[in-house]
Amino acid sequence: MAEGSRGAVLVTLPDREDAVELAEQLQEQGYEPCRVHRDMLAGEDDAEDADWVIEVLTGPHGGPAVFDEPHLGTLADNYGGFAVAE
Repeated sequence: MAEGSRGAVLVTLPDREDAVELAEQLQEQGYEPCRVHRDMLAGEDDAEDADWVIEVLTGPHGGPAVFDEPHLGTLADNYGGFAVAE
């Protein structure tokens, strides 16, 4: 694990538009940065078979986003996704 990603939460969603929408909501709530990345599924050749990951490092409280993993997990679940701490 890279030093800079300690305490990060990765929110994974199946749809790009949902990932962008949720990232914007998270930024409005004070989470930062909320970078959206494409995560190709291992071993898959089809470009459509990808998940979208929102990388969240810091919560609105100024501490690591990992403290908010349950909240981020609930939000992800609303979009058919999940959240995991790094």
